[in-house]
Amino acid sequence: MKQTILLLTLTVFGLTSWKHKQTTEIRNDFKKYYDQFDVEGSFVLYDPQADKYIFYNQEQSEHTFSPASTYKICNSLIGLETGVIKDENFVIPWDSVTRQNPNWNSDHDLKTAFKNSTVWYYQELARRVGGQQMKYWLDKANYGNADTSGGIDKFWLTGGLRISPKQQIDFLKQFHDNQLPFSQRSLDIVKNIMIAKDTLGYTVRAKSGWGSQDNKEIGWYVGYFEKNDKVYYFSNCIQTADLNNKDFAKARIDIVYQIFDELKILNNIKDSSENILDEFLKHKNQELKNELETNKILERLNGNKYLITGNNDNYLNDSNFNKDLFI
Repeated sequence: MKQTILLLTLTVFGLTSWKHKQTTEIRNDFKKYYDQFDVEGSFVLYDPQADKYIFYNQEQSEHTFSPASTYKICNSLIGLETGVIKDENFVIPWDSVTRQNPNWNSDHDLKTAFKNSTVWYYQELARRVGGQQMKYWLDKANYGNADTSGGIDKFWLTGGLRISPKQQIDFLKQFHDNQLPFSQRSLDIVKNIMIAKDTLGYTVRAKSGWGSQDNKEIGWYVGYFEKNDKVYYFSNCIQTADLNNKDFAKARIDIVYQIFDELKILNNIKDSSENILDEFLKHKNQELKNELETNKILERLNGNKYLITGNNDNYLNDSNFNKDLFI
């Protein structure tokens, strides 16, 4: 009897270990995407469906950098959880100091501050949270090295806070799965303001960042693509010593989409054209709400799209209708 129990235990353990084996793929060929912008960097993708990591420059993905504005994800959560800001509509008045980015020179609420990466809003938020509370929540969330040295309103910009590209993925996974030590309300609010792209095919929640470290410019784009029950986490970190690199800002985001195109992940997330058309035909007698909704349906269709107009197609004059979707 004892032998039978031992055999079953070993068998079950072996099957469980085999089923959940994590895999890693190294893609050194992704260097071409960084070379085109004259930047160095690293890229991490995690596919939880396959429990698989894809790395470019894996060694650097374990190196820590200043999070810059990607810290706004955690900063927002802490502000909400401590009650410093009530919700996404909480306004902090502009201090009338003119700054380089014209979008910052006005009152902001949490939504607009996140969208425009308004530094002064989050600096004021951090000052209101205070050093003791900020450190407490950073430790509790296990965010990077949780170092708040360098000033309560500067520690994520020029201070001691550091996080690696791989750690960004770990944080995002816990964020998505509601496993961080924050209320569901706080998590839901931040997930909503994080939406960078929302089509009928998929949703992107992400945050960019730009800072300096060790005489180099540091750029980030981190987040996840989501469609129904599929999710893909990404972390792109780029660096350059050329302060005049005009493509640096766009490189942070463009590299991510180029890699996703090569991996055909967007194709896996998007619905097939046949399913989209079937859905559209079921509601053919219902008038579309507006041109923005039309754009969403068109974005879900893969392949070339041709626009054939009629005499009464007045919607073509609507500024919201995106003619660039057609050849």
